[in-house]
Amino acid sequence: MTGIVIVHSSKQLKAFIDFPHDLYAGDANYVPELFIAQRDLLTPGKHPFHEHSKVQLFLYYKDNVISGRIAAILNNNHNRFNNTTDGFFGFFESVNDPKIALALFESAEQWLQEQGATTIIGPVNPSTNEPCGLLIDGFDQPPLAMMTYNKPYYTTLMEQVSLHKKVDLLAYDLPIEEVGDRPVLLEERLLTRLKQKQITIRTVKKKDLANEAKKVLEIYNDAWDENLGFVPMTTNEFNYLAKDLKMVLDEQLCLIAEHNGKQIGFALAIPDINQILIKVRRGRLLPTGIFKLLLGMKKVNRLRVLALGVKKEYRKLGIEACFYAAIIRRASARRMKGGEASWILEHNELMNKGLENINGKVYKRYRIYEKPL
Repeated sequence: MTGIVIVHSSKQLKAFIDFPHDLYAGDANYVPELFIAQRDLLTPGKHPFHEHSKVQLFLYYKDNVISGRIAAILNNNHNRFNNTTDGFFGFFESVNDPKIALALFESAEQWLQEQGATTIIGPVNPSTNEPCGLLIDGFDQPPLAMMTYNKPYYTTLMEQVSLHKKVDLLAYDLPIEEVGDRPVLLEERLLTRLKQKQITIRTVKKKDLANEAKKVLEIYNDAWDENLGFVPMTTNEFNYLAKDLKMVLDEQLCLIAEHNGKQIGFALAIPDINQILIKVRRGRLLPTGIFKLLLGMKKVNRLRVLALGVKKEYRKLGIEACFYAAIIRRASARRMKGGEASWILEHNELMNKGLENINGKVYKRYRIYEKPL
């Protein structure tokens, strides 16, 4: 059999999820996604994304062997929020064959057009609230937690199917020894100034995570709403993410800024669990992967600053700098080598300048593509 197959059965879904493990066999920088997490993410009724949107999965077989995959995504919440008729693609993987890539994209585009979409944007897996972007620079190191990785030839495949750049997303490397102590030295002075304005910074209470998540969701949906492709997370989506992160969450690395008790800013850094997952064969936690995960946490030596945002009216007061200073100080106390701040829009001048000021260096670049349908 050669050609496109629409994913319907659980067996086909398993094949869809497992295809990258074979495609990247022998690639030292490839980190397998956890099978259970991917299965739930792509299954209606399992993940809250499907409560408001649609996903259609496609496989390409060449001589009875899977050679490519793609997801066509209709994010209804995105379109309602932005008043658009956008379609999206994600989970794209393919051998280096432009004919296969073209067949996959034609199938995704046709399905999206049938849903009323007039544009295709991606990759998003399945939205900008999850891993997204095509890696175009920085293939020499594995991705950090919840970041994407792909074959270098994918950039050529994107161009061959007439996709063009929409925007680039940046990842900053923040080695402890290069960041230095300047942010920490400024922290005390900035905190004193903030306190005079009745602004304080505290850590999240992990034991009360459900209530804390409600407060953080409001900040997230306000502070990030100018990001390209942003769509507010639903309560169910945010709770799902919080539950997923709870096992690796360190209270000291999850911070909330408050003004007279009102939440105005949020920062979250998580341990780079990809340092463990890279050793979990084919993304299966059972029978031995769970032990690698539990026993490996103490050996993780990098963090990813996953989220950092402040409500518009409270920006440029030094809150962001205090967030970074606290994370750097606490990472250093844990004898970590450093971390990554990602992803940052290439035109987000405030965030980019702030990271450059603490000697952050762009070391990976991801791209979001688009084309009209």
